[in-house]
Amino acid sequence: MAITAQMVKDLREATGAGPLDCKKALELNDGDINKAVEYLREKGLAKAAKKLGAGRTMNEGLVQVYSHFNKRLGVIVEVNCETDFVANTDKFQAFARNVALHIANLAPEYVTREDVPEAVVKAERELQLRRISEEGKPPQVAEKIVEGRMNKFFEEIVLMEQTFLMDDSMNVTQALAQTVAEVGESIQIRRFARFALGEDNNNADANGDNA
Repeated sequence: MAITAQMVKDLREATGAGPLDCKKALELNDGDINKAVEYLREKGLAKAAKKLGAGRTMNEGLVQVYSHFNKRLGVIVEVNCETDFVANTDKFQAFARNVALHIANLAPEYVTREDVPEAVVKAERELQLRRISEEGKPPQVAEKIVEGRMNKFFEEIVLMEQTFLMDDSMNVTQALAQTVAEVGESIQIRRFARFALGEDNNNADANGDNA
């Protein structure tokens, strides 16, 4: 299929990618703009993954505050990046706002799986083992079932593993990686605190690069 200048223009507007990248994406996907968008997204995430492993220093960013309309729920979250230039971009600030809104609604307890106390993980694993035993599952499949249930447990309480509120086709880690690809810098969600009136607040604090 012949790739026209209009097709390249449309893809650029949809993705923000360069003209050569857009032309190549269209050629590789027979002119299918939806497949080309997905190709560019995956390519951007792959580049982001390389960037994330570079051990970059992230001392810039912002502290985002969210307060529910009835003032009964609030969130404070620190999101870091490498430069104040990126910290001031619309994409970075929108991501920080969306993360705060996500925390308000989904109430995670920890930033990463590694932040969950060992005692909490051990207690949950023992609970699942007891349940599997009570369910009469064969011993040879018990460990596999436990791992599946533990992953589900982490997905419920760990911010980076939760399905992203703003796009249920990805989790928070993937949303962060997409933002990294868009802004061209490493980003991390360092810590957060969630306060609900009359409830114990959920706090999480993590250091190191999420992305």
